[in-house]
Amino acid sequence: MPRSKTRERLRILLRREEIENRVRELGHQITRDFRGQQVHFIGVLKGACMFVSDLIREVRLDTSLDFMAVASYGIGQQSSGQVRLTKDLDNSIEGLNVILVEDILDTGFTLNYLERLLLQRRPRVLLRAVLLDKTERRVKNVKLDYVGFQIPNRFVVGYGLDYTERYRNLRDVYVLSLPG
Repeated sequence: MPRSKTRERLRILLRREEIENRVRELGHQITRDFRGQQVHFIGVLKGACMFVSDLIREVRLDTSLDFMAVASYGIGQQSSGQVRLTKDLDNSIEGLNVILVEDILDTGFTLNYLERLLLQRRPRVLLRAVLLDKTERRVKNVKLDYVGFQIPNRFVVGYGLDYTERYRNLRDVYVLSLPG
């Protein structure tokens, strides 16, 4: 288990093998759903970088990739409820089959914001994929098309998810417990 700062504790939630298997299944499902068509993936930085990278390698179709970045977290573990775009797409998505890829869905504020923004750009189809779904925290109603895992309402890190920019490099997903 990785070392952590000042009595932070990490407890494994999802092992890398489970993640790899589920990502492979999702890639096969997307391949079936879009048989013979091109799919454009939009990864939400920074958290979804690992997930979207692994996912597109499992899709056996013509794919393209772009990234967006948003800020919604203040200091620590709680969402501010305010979402702002910090990096926009590099190219138009008009007429494309688009899959928006997020690391985790909890309150739904971020995904709801991005969905509204992207639909204004007239993609042919806009679907949503998340690695982790925390249904207990949902505030906004958000439709999901591809879900890796439903998880309990715990703060998680690893496989792209961070706490103060740390732990993204871990291959497993861990529950992080902080002192106090």
